[in-house]
This record gives sequence, structure tokens and C-alpha cells, in this order.
Amino acid sequence: MFKIRPLKKIRTSLEIGGDKSISHRAIILSSISQGKTEINNFLHSEDTLATLQAFQNLGVNIKYNDFQKKVSVEGKGKYLNSKNITLQMKNSGTTIRLISGVLSAQKFSSTLQTYSSLKRRPMLRITQPLRQMGADIKGRKKGAEEYPPLKIKPVDFLKGIEYRLAVPSAQVKSCLLLAGLFAQGKTSIIEPYQSRDHTERMLKIFGAKIRVNRRLISIEDSQLQGPSEIFIPSDFSSASFFIALATLTKGARLLLKKVSINPTRLGFLRVLRRMGAKFRFININKNYFEPYADILVEHCQLRGTKIKEGEIPLMIDELPLLFVLACLAKGKTQILGLKELKVKETDRIKSMEYNLKKMGAKFSVKEYLNPQKEKDWKVEIEGPAKFKDASIKSFSDHRTAMSLIIGRLSLGREAVIDDIACIDKSFPEFLITLRKLDK
Repeated sequence: MFKIRPLKKIRTSLEIGGDKSISHRAIILSSISQGKTEINNFLHSEDTLATLQAFQNLGVNIKYNDFQKKVSVEGKGKYLNSKNITLQMKNSGTTIRLISGVLSAQKFSSTLQTYSSLKRRPMLRITQPLRQMGADIKGRKKGAEEYPPLKIKPVDFLKGIEYRLAVPSAQVKSCLLLAGLFAQGKTSIIEPYQSRDHTERMLKIFGAKIRVNRRLISIEDSQLQGPSEIFIPSDFSSASFFIALATLTKGARLLLKKVSINPTRLGFLRVLRRMGAKFRFININKNYFEPYADILVEHCQLRGTKIKEGEIPLMIDELPLLFVLACLAKGKTQILGLKELKVKETDRIKSMEYNLKKMGAKFSVKEYLNPQKEKDWKVEIEGPAKFKDASIKSFSDHRTAMSLIIGRLSLGREAVIDDIACIDKSFPEFLITLRKLDK
């Protein structure tokens, strides 16, 4: 077991590491573009390194300076000149889903292997539309679903399609947009609800022929040109842990610097605002392809709220943290449309329910039919809970672990947890950053 001691006070400023989603996409698009691209403030994490190393193994010249958080990529153009290859995706769902769109159009065969956690993640959501585009891609079949490893063989060409996403997913959308770069004709994607738009924004600065009309995104065969330099703002999902900590901790006042404020990432803040949170943006920069700002957060007592299905895609990574906030808020919180949490690194509904009930929270999970008449899950929480002393079981999931640590520390309590290695997946400096708050 690992012990994380309570914090004395929170009245300081912090700068969080680079955004994970943008870091993945910067490596991918720089690798398949023409020219050299310098990536600044790249996030060093297990997931982003899986993407970086995959493209290095595909023959792309990538130099990485960990100390400076800087990556230099010499683009190879759209068609990579690799031989048949087996690539290790580790446990990165973003890596395997996005790279599949690129590899489906290449002139060599590839096999995408993964670690154990990712072997349980569903892949039919990408293999099915890619096959409609003409790709030869297959996963490990189990019932009606497909799972890693994925095997991809070369085809003569891909063709553009119009595809309506069954589930709002930035990863699936991005996979198909990347495949659309190689396809004959136009590829159009229709989302049921808007999801993160980092791929669309970055494709534009690389010169792709892409059009965005709300939930309809279209792309055509494009040659990409590297923009020479990319700056990656601080990761909002990582910053959200410290936004929550400052909100919950009495007397806290915290300034988070250069945080991504992409509108498709701010669902969490919109909900916090409804719950009564006190925060504001300072030094806003909207002139860059990814807007960013400093965020000043102060303590306040939260109140319960209702979160509907359409809000979920814009705060999918922050939901475990929101469960903790709802437990400590006054009144009832209801959160609908949670089915995607069941197919993350672990079933995050179960992992959070187990821990929060163990701490004494009133936390109930119910099945229901969503507006699309599909089976879904909702959570109802009655607060404020008086958390009991209880150790945390991480379920080897980074967001479960960090969310529960924040809940304990916000009450001035010690956090005792079974595993901290899982945190390295997205935020290796999480514990170091916590300690900075004490200085």
C-alpha cells in the first residue's frame, strides 16, 4: 500500500504537463506530413510514448528531449516505407484506434499488439467503418464484438463514405478522418453529440481539406504540410484534478497556468459552474489553433445537479472525478448516459461505486433506456457524504486512482492506495505536482 500525506494549504500556482490528446495527434500528423515539425510541451506519459515509439518503429525520424519536453519530427509523407511490421500499442486506446486509420491505407501489413487492459477494449467501432471504406482489418472476435490484437493488410485503395457514429467518440471519429486523408472521394462523419475536436483543429493547420459544420465533419484526400512548430497547452483533464482539489479544500486559492480551454473539453467546468464553483479565466489566448488560459480557482461549497446524455462526451475523462465532487456536494446529483465508462481501462462505474460506497457515500447505479432506446447506465448520488477512513483500490485505472486521492486529500485526510504505477499512463507527475502545493 502507498500513503499520500495530507496537504497543509493550497495557495499557489501550478503549470501542468502538456495535453495528452493533442500530444498523440501532433506525433501522428507530423509523421505523415511533409517537412520538419517541432512539438513543444509534449506530454511524457506511457500512452503518448506508445504513439511516439510506434512511428519511430515505422521509420519516422523522431528525436525526443524529455528534459525540455520537446519532440522533433521529420515527416515521411502520407505513405510510410516500412516492411511488414508488428507494433506494440501498450495500453493506449488512442494509439491503436488512431493509428489504425493511417495503417489501413499503407502498402505493408501490420499487426497491432497490446497489453492486457487494452485487450478488453471494443474495436468493432473502428474495424466496421474501416472495412466499409475498403480496408482489410480484423480483430480478435468474441461474440459480435472485436478486440485487439488487430491485423491490417494492404489494399489497392480506400473509398470515402458517409458514416453516422453510433457512439460519440473522438477516437473513432479521428480514426476515420485519418483514413479519409487517403480515400478516394469525400469521407463524412456525423456525430450524435459533439465530441472533442482536437483532430479537426490540427488537421486544419496541417493543410488538410476538412470542413466542419457542427456535428458533420467532412474530409478529402489531402497532402499534409508540417506547420514547423506546435505548442501544446496544459492538459485540461489533468488540471481538472487540481481544479477539484482547490474547489473542495477550505481556504484554497490556486492558479493553473496555460491550460487548454478548447470548448469541447470544458463540459466539466460547465457542470461545476452549475454546482456553484468559483473559477475564472485569466490571460486568455484565442489566437492559437488550440485556445488556452490561466484558470484561477477558489474554494466553495458545491450543490447537486443533473447531467444529461448530451453533456457526457465533453467530459468523459472527468466523470470519475465528478462522482467524488457530487459525493461532497449538498443535495442530489444525477448523471445519465454513462455506458462508455464500462469500456474504459476498467469499468469505471464499478471501480468508483466500490470505493465511494466503502467510504460511506450514498451512491446508486441504475440501468435505463436512453433517448436512442439503448441500454445505458445512470448514477444517483446524495451528498454531502462524511467520508470514512478507507483504503483506495485503484483497479489499475489511472483516473479512478487520481480522483479518489483528490477526494481524500481535499478533506485533509491521508490517502492510502494499493497502486500508484497506473497513474503513469496519463499523468506521471501527479504526485510530484501534489507536493508542489505544500511549498
